[in-house]
Amino acid sequence: MNLINKKVTHKRFGTGSIVKHNDSSIEIHFASENKMFVFPDVFAKHLKLHDKSEANSLEKIIQKKEMERREEERKKEEEKKLQRKKLELRWEHEKLMKNHKLHLESQMVFWCDTEEQNSSFSEWEVFSGVLKSGNNKGKPNKPSRLHQNSAVLLTAIDSGMPEKDRRILGVYMVNEDFIGKLCEDGNIPAHSKYRIQLTEQESDQLLFWQYYINEKFPEKMTWNTGKYRYFENSWMAQILLDIVSLKSDPNERELAQQFFKHFCIMNQITAQELPKPNGALMRI
Repeated sequence: MNLINKKVTHKRFGTGSIVKHNDSSIEIHFASENKMFVFPDVFAKHLKLHDKSEANSLEKIIQKKEMERREEERKKEEEKKLQRKKLELRWEHEKLMKNHKLHLESQMVFWCDTEEQNSSFSEWEVFSGVLKSGNNKGKPNKPSRLHQNSAVLLTAIDSGMPEKDRRILGVYMVNEDFIGKLCEDGNIPAHSKYRIQLTEQESDQLLFWQYYINEKFPEKMTWNTGKYRYFENSWMAQILLDIVSLKSDPNERELAQQFFKHFCIMNQITAQELPKPNGALMRI
């Protein structure tokens, strides 16, 4: 808009004419002196433009700026709410970390389908699946038992093979700051260091049912439904110890030993007192 020389009336200073203006300020010559104002804000309450056509155009500009201002305020308020939410989650996270009580069955065994056998290791993450019933049907399963002391065991069954031949493909500790109770999306990411993938030959030597047993039905080796189940901390320690003995490469063996040591510390397990595996397969 070209408002130079346009007549205006100010509530306090009276009639004047515009001598200069840009996108943020306007200068007006009154009878005794020139005054600077914020543009176009001053026209909202204190200043009136005599030219009706220009006044209408200016009113649209003022309305647009007011909408932009409100939108900016809305965004700032949303950002404040988001920051408050993040702070609340951080406090809740710190509280859960501080008050965590070790659960004796806080390890997870995961059933990898054909596609997940590749993606689990390329992404080092698994998805816990969705709820099949109840008020939260369709929402991700919340792996509530998993905590910093938890590891995820990746397993699979070759096509046409019985459940007793379920192989262990690999294992990882959960992410350093992962808390299952706060997991809303069902994704369980791996620790930055403690993660192991077995070779096919190594996997053939580690069968899940060598370690796992259903105490209610010790003679049965069945999975039934679901992508995962929890199992005892000591069983995971047994598996990790056997992985150490399987590894022939010095670097891989060293990582497996560090993994095992870290796991025992996190789960308050004394390696020397760890019992031998006694799963369902060992009792046949």
